[in-house]
Amino acid sequence: MNELDPQLNRRPGRIRHIHLLGICGTGMAALAGMLQKSGYLVTGSDNQVYPPMSDFLAQAGIAIKSPYAPENLHPQPDLAIVGNVIRKGNPEAQELARLGIAYLSFPQALAQFFIDGRISLVVAGTHGKTTTSALLASALFHAGLDPSFMIGGIVRQFGGNFRLGAGKYVVLEGDEYDTAFFDKGSKFLHYQPQAAILTSVEFDHADIFVDLAAVEAAFARFVALPPADGLLVAFLDDPKVVAVAAKARCRVEGYGLAPERQWQLADLRQEGGLTHFTALRHGKVFGAFTLPLPGRHNCLNALAVIALLANFGLDAPTMAEGLAAFAGVKRRQEVRGVEKGVTVIDDFAHHPTAVKETLAALKAAYAGKRLIAVFEPRTNSSRRAIFQTDYVLAFDDADMIALREPLPLPDVAPSLMFSSQQLADDLHRRGKNVRVFPDAAAILAALVPELRENDVVAILSNGGFDGIHERLLATLRERP
Repeated sequence: MNELDPQLNRRPGRIRHIHLLGICGTGMAALAGMLQKSGYLVTGSDNQVYPPMSDFLAQAGIAIKSPYAPENLHPQPDLAIVGNVIRKGNPEAQELARLGIAYLSFPQALAQFFIDGRISLVVAGTHGKTTTSALLASALFHAGLDPSFMIGGIVRQFGGNFRLGAGKYVVLEGDEYDTAFFDKGSKFLHYQPQAAILTSVEFDHADIFVDLAAVEAAFARFVALPPADGLLVAFLDDPKVVAVAAKARCRVEGYGLAPERQWQLADLRQEGGLTHFTALRHGKVFGAFTLPLPGRHNCLNALAVIALLANFGLDAPTMAEGLAAFAGVKRRQEVRGVEKGVTVIDDFAHHPTAVKETLAALKAAYAGKRLIAVFEPRTNSSRRAIFQTDYVLAFDDADMIALREPLPLPDVAPSLMFSSQQLADDLHRRGKNVRVFPDAAAILAALVPELRENDVVAILSNGGFDGIHERLLATLRERP
């Protein structure tokens, strides 16, 4: 088997043509778009070419080759960017090694093409990093600072998950997932933060982290990256975050609900989809803010943004205007439609903590309405038994629950798999109305006849869930 030459893991001096292996990943497609806008000839390859990224790349005029094959590297590009979906035995990885083409990982390329020379602001954490990154980018944009950004979700205001601005700031969502088959360190270790936000530290990504200690070690390496004159804004209400933040060599400012925090969330008030709150700095009112998102967790995300930007000289009225104008992120409490009085919401939540916080936020936002949770365990972590008992407390705010049985994970023993039926049994014992289904079609068949006006259906999955959102809306539309 051909081996990649470590000496070729670099950006060459002359670049015209760049080829991306695994181009249809959300981040890789965004990187392709950024490189094309920067004037490079961009091509790519992938085994699975499907919307929305395939549509985005087609609209951008970026050619995609499928499936992976050695001939996709002919004519020979000047640089290859290798996504973390690629394995060592991939035919293009093998051809890349044979031809001796210069190569970079996705985070290396992002750093070397778009971070160097800018002030890097990185948001990391097990939960909330996509929304927090988007809030940060939106606030900077409304302040007239013309930021660049790359975020792991489609930011509605900008119609995409990346932007190339002329300003000095670049906002990045810092992912703790591994970088590439030739670099098993976390992606965020490449992002050179001058300032960072750490929202949370919990066990996740069971396919790459063996335990919580391994996750904490990765975040400890991250918080050590900002320089001595940099800044870390951290959610210090969480003891695990406190332990990790102690590894920082820069100044740390804590935020949270506790009065001893430098930045405290206060006077939280929900009005439908709007949430009002006050930010206290050292116990004194810094400003009053309104966020067009429900939930305490989203207000804490906004408070982290306020804390960071205050250190870069932005005043409260300027930040309040930017946060109030935030248009949201697709798949984060996104209302997909309302039919026959039934509101259908799409959310990415899959970790037990995220499920619990999302349902609590929706229950408050839609007070007095029946909340139905439809949950698909789909990630490597959620399909394992590690969170079996944690999910039991995650659905307290749901009035009705529909669970999909997870698809098996290759090479994982059945005894180590998550069981939706076991969760249902445990929830039944807590008095919850819950049923288990084999697939989306079965869920729809059982659920639609029970839905009535003013119901809210929250569909929780990190995947497409067999198009259940649009199928549900279409079925409701046709119902007498």
